[in-house]
This record gives sequence, C-alpha cells and structure tokens, in this order.
Amino acid sequence: MSGATVDHPGDLTADPGSVVTLGRIEREFRAARDAGRKLLVPYITGGYPGWQDAVRAAVAAGADAVEIGIPFSDPVMDGPIIQQASQAALDAGATPVSVLHEVRGLDVHVPLAVMTYYNLVHHAGETRFASSLAEAGISGCILPDLPLEESGPWCAAADAAGIETIMLAAPTAPDERLPLIVERCRGFVYSVGLLGVTGERSALAATATALAGRLTAITDKPVLVGVGVSDAPQAYEATRVADGVIQGASVVRRLIEGGPDAVGDYIAEVRAAIDAD
Repeated sequence: MSGATVDHPGDLTADPGSVVTLGRIEREFRAARDAGRKLLVPYITGGYPGWQDAVRAAVAAGADAVEIGIPFSDPVMDGPIIQQASQAALDAGATPVSVLHEVRGLDVHVPLAVMTYYNLVHHAGETRFASSLAEAGISGCILPDLPLEESGPWCAAADAAGIETIMLAAPTAPDERLPLIVERCRGFVYSVGLLGVTGERSALAATATALAGRLTAITDKPVLVGVGVSDAPQAYEATRVADGVIQGASVVRRLIEGGPDAVGDYIAEVRAAIDAD
C-alpha cells in the first residue's frame, strides 16, 4: 500500500480530522491482503505449559500474527477450553508480568497481539499497561469487555504507546454503530462470528459471514472473523467473505491434547485450506 497514515474523521476518541499512523499489524495485513493472501491468526493462552513453542510452531506453519491470551480469573468471552487453559496457566503462577516477560523470548517474525480483560488494564493503569505491551514487543491489544463509549482513556494511552487497539463488532450491532466501531479500530476489525462464548461448533454460524459482509462493505481495513470458526473447512468458508480468521478454542484444544507440535500441524492444515482457490 502507499503511504503510512490515514484520516479518521469519525473517531470517537480522537480529534476530528486527526491523522493516524498505521501500526505494524495493519500495515502487514493490508500488504498481505493486497498480495492475495488470506490472514490466519491463532489464539494461544500465555502461561500454559509449552505455549511459547506453540507460538513458534504456529508461525512456522503459516500464521500471519498470533493472539496471546493473558489469563484472567473471570474470562467472560471464553468458553470451557480456553477457560481450562487459562486456569491451568494461573495455577502455574502466570501473571501479566510473567507472560509479557516470556513474550520477549519468542523471537518470531510476525506481529503479536494480546487479548485480556479491562480489569487488568485498570489495575495497572492505562499508560503503564500500554507501555508494558510496547516494551515486550506487542503490537496490538484486544479488550472484549471494554465498550467503545468507555474506551477513550485506554485508546489514548495505546495510541501514544504505538499499540493497535483491535475493536470487536458484534452480529447484533445496528448499521449505524458499525462505522463508529470500524473508525476506532486499529490493526484489523474483529468480526465476532456469533453471540456467546468461544468454543468449537459443528458448523459456521450464518451470522459470521453476514456480519463480515456488512463490515467489508463499509471499510477497507482488514476484517477477520473470530469466535466459532472451528476447523479448516469453516475457516475456508469464512475467508470467502472476510480477509481472514482468528481461531482460538480449536487451537488451544490441540495444545492441551497434543502439545505444540499438534498446534503446528493444525495451523498448517488451516493454512492450506484458506489458500485453496
């Protein structure tokens, strides 16, 4: 793509007409999309035994970025599999500080994002938390329980630290709300595939492709479908409409059951599926 800045005149958390420099995730995702590549982002629970090797295996198998979960005691968006992994990580002593310390040793060539809950940000303070992400080499952050209307202090701190705030769009969002969410998004737009918690389903929900279609019609930012994309065929189906997919429960289940190598094998399978013509 040409240029490294974009105007965000409708941003609820920025001055009208402000110019925002694209972060690493959005730059790399736009370039990949423009080259005809579908985007694949696995979620891996930080602090779970073997999680660092799982990240490396996923990247080697073709992941375009990795979403790292910072475990939290009350994960309102996460279903049983990710809750199980998060609890195991907490039981093993994982903390935000320890996970970010371990991120520094990953040495992978793709951008990394974290997903956690606003309580941890509030406890540390927005500026401190954003700075700790940047110092660890994190590019983006997802806070699923932080509403758009209350996101101003975090977004300001994240923007100042160079952290891309990835906002979630829900299938129930009315047409007039979606542009506001999209405008505030940095990195990519997280198109939530269905209402409910994360977990594997037998089929891709119709809401997944419907919402992705609504979003791609109003923005040129990369749109990725997450929540309920449970296997390689479903990933293929989602990427016929969206620019990519985020896969969490199906990845974490393989980490729990088969270790890092199983994660790599699965990501290679999904990569091959979404690359098919």
